[in-house]
Amino acid sequence: MEYDISREQIESTYNKIKNHIIKTPVIYATKLSNITDNDVYLKLENLQRAGSFKLRGALSKMMALEPATIKKGVVTASAGNHSQGVSFEANLLNVPATIVMPKTAPISKINATKNYGVEVILHGDFFDDANKKALEIAKAEDKVFVYAFNDLDVIIGQGTIAIEILEELKDVDYILVPIGGGGEFFQELQAMSKL
Repeated sequence: MEYDISREQIESTYNKIKNHIIKTPVIYATKLSNITDNDVYLKLENLQRAGSFKLRGALSKMMALEPATIKKGVVTASAGNHSQGVSFEANLLNVPATIVMPKTAPISKINATKNYGVEVILHGDFFDDANKKALEIAKAEDKVFVYAFNDLDVIIGQGTIAIEILEELKDVDYILVPIGGGGEFFQELQAMSKL
């Protein structure tokens, strides 16, 4: 699916969520700069509330919902970071949340999600199993399903990171956004460092 998203949409969303997020620092990455022969900076979203950028998308989506709709509660599927973003926002808005996670999700992510006091259901061995179950629950209970990706409001919320980067770094040539698991990204960087 392709979306046409404007800077104005991202800025508008940023203004809605900025009081609920941490403006995470951008730091100069000496080793990566040396490896790539460029000036490389990292946006430390690991310091974000709920531990990742996924909070931004969950906030964007859930704050865009009508009060009568969200009052019924939300359901999502996640193997970790998105579940914590949705759980944080559910607490903020005081709405019930059901999080379906694969049984193989890291125990640290399961416990972190449970710590928000939301309902956590472990189902299946893979994300797709959990996702299917979460969709079934959302339909059966007439609750909103909050997608972890491929949702315009979620994507716009994730895009608010760029607002902060461009505020802090006035001269940016590229913003590199890894779209897979973080493990693959760092494996590639490690392989590059051995060249």
